[in-house]
Amino acid sequence: MRIEKLTKESKANLLEELLKRSPNQYGQYEAIVADIIKQVRENGDEAIFELTAKFDHWDCSEDTLYVTRAEIEEAYASIGEEFVSVMKKSSENIRSFHQKQMHNSWVDIRPDGTILGQKILPVERAGVYVPGGKAAYPSSVLMNVIPAKVAGVSEIIMTTPAGADGKVNPGTLVAADIAGVDKIVKVGGAQAIAALAFGTKSIPKVDKITGPGNIFVALAKKACFGYVSIDSIAGPSEILVIADDTANPRYVAADLLSQAEHDELASAILITDSEALAKQVSVEVEKFTNELSRKEIIQKSLDNYGYILLVNDLEEAIDTANAIASEHLEILTKNPYEVMTKIKNAGAIFLGEYSSEPLGDYFAGPNHVLPTNGTARFFSPLNVDDFLKKSSIISYSKEALALVHKDIELFAKEEGLTAHANSIHVRFEDK
Repeated sequence: MRIEKLTKESKANLLEELLKRSPNQYGQYEAIVADIIKQVRENGDEAIFELTAKFDHWDCSEDTLYVTRAEIEEAYASIGEEFVSVMKKSSENIRSFHQKQMHNSWVDIRPDGTILGQKILPVERAGVYVPGGKAAYPSSVLMNVIPAKVAGVSEIIMTTPAGADGKVNPGTLVAADIAGVDKIVKVGGAQAIAALAFGTKSIPKVDKITGPGNIFVALAKKACFGYVSIDSIAGPSEILVIADDTANPRYVAADLLSQAEHDELASAILITDSEALAKQVSVEVEKFTNELSRKEIIQKSLDNYGYILLVNDLEEAIDTANAIASEHLEILTKNPYEVMTKIKNAGAIFLGEYSSEPLGDYFAGPNHVLPTNGTARFFSPLNVDDFLKKSSIISYSKEALALVHKDIELFAKEEGLTAHANSIHVRFEDK
């Protein structure tokens, strides 16, 4: 991996390079996505069947659109009991973590007759997109579906592309069954997002769409936002490690590569104040890369977006990490908890040498659907709140309104909204 001394100029260049990975930078595909959405909105199921044949190369029909119970049972048989058991353990950890995020409706009743409150309800129907092919990740099914179930969503529709044989990845099906998906639709790509957003004869419209996907899926979610709620427009995966001279270089190298293997646009960055560690990690990265199965993807990822940045001290490392706002942040220092208190921007923070990023991806419980491309400055991991909506409750008695009606009328008149003022005034015009 390249080793660079961090300067003000190199920091600015790095941030600019990382932003180029955002789906917002791929406008050349927007016209294709817009056309697909238009076809689905105008032609519904017919467009879905045609686009599935075109892109996924199998003849989808109304009779074969949904996964059957028999297909789910076949999936259980094909993946083995050990993997099923692990997924069930993981799902329990995820469910337990997200149950702690639940909120209750509340009201505040005051002596003057004022009642204020908040009514919290789940969205009625959620749609979850799950990639297929080489990017079929059962863990993403668990992470997207379980928070919706905890929130109390009435119906969860999952869409995922089938192979040319019309079959869905068995791990994906088992994960969906464990998590509690209600219906599974064998449709992928931008057309799946359009179907969930606008509905067709066979596929119901949802209120919220979550889940990862390729650039066409990301742009379709962006285009449909406003017609339906979405989680985020996710970019490529990324990891940032802050480490000092106490860190194990093999651990650091292994953790960097755990994200670099995702795809060629994945980002893996080490920030350290130890030149010796930087050199050792670079050597270990090269050794591991030559041994790992996805070494071609890893190498391209490292060539494009892999960095070892040398800083003067940990304070400079922390400032840089906050500027990058990485999806995954590992802290491998003498006192990781002290460093953590100074971190302002990160999707998920992993503390200590036995808390590597894959622990969060698969098993610990916190959600692995995280903000990318610097959006951790203002976005949060997927959580129960994403599937809840809140309504304000307002009730004033006549006596309570009488105490403030002139204030409200004045405010409305200052804004030039006399009908607003009159709506309050008529209730006291006899005085």
